[in-house]
Amino acid sequence: MHQLILDNFAMHIVLDPEEIAYVKSKLQSKTVKKKSLLSEAGDICRNIYFVNKGCLRVFNTDKDGEEHNILFCPENWWAADLASFSGQTPAFYSIDTLEDTEVLYFSYSALEQLYIKIPKFERFFRILTQNGFSLYQRRMTANLSRSAEERYERFQKQYPKLEQRIAQKHIASFLGITPVFLSMIRKKNL
Repeated sequence: MHQLILDNFAMHIVLDPEEIAYVKSKLQSKTVKKKSLLSEAGDICRNIYFVNKGCLRVFNTDKDGEEHNILFCPENWWAADLASFSGQTPAFYSIDTLEDTEVLYFSYSALEQLYIKIPKFERFFRILTQNGFSLYQRRMTANLSRSAEERYERFQKQYPKLEQRIAQKHIASFLGITPVFLSMIRKKNL
């Protein structure tokens, strides 16, 4: 159950067996059914989630009830409303499951303890945050400067095979277009 997350850590830090045991003692896990809310806008995001199996989405619902997907998190991705989690303030984003999903997660207090006991985790999460911020900046630039077709091609490269696993309406929301327009783009690309 822990191999994928340990491999994820190994991308940026090296852990000895004692550190691995401590990390495992701080990690929690749960399996969540499709369409379940893990964190809701307005509440404090109390956990940072690692997707071991399945897929999460991070989204905001506007005043008209329309959902805007900003991030998909399939296997080996992390998810949180970072501002809410870091500051323990009300979240702007909600996080839910697009499939039956197995997550491993740290609570805010467990992660703070981990930083103290194993300081190299501050490095890991700094790199994770920097990479996430860079991804976010590129996505914003693409939304402002690229056509819907180009954004769809970028989505396919960023999330290979995810298209077959999640609803078209979620992909359309992520791309900032309607499901009908997405269907037209897909037909053109066949």
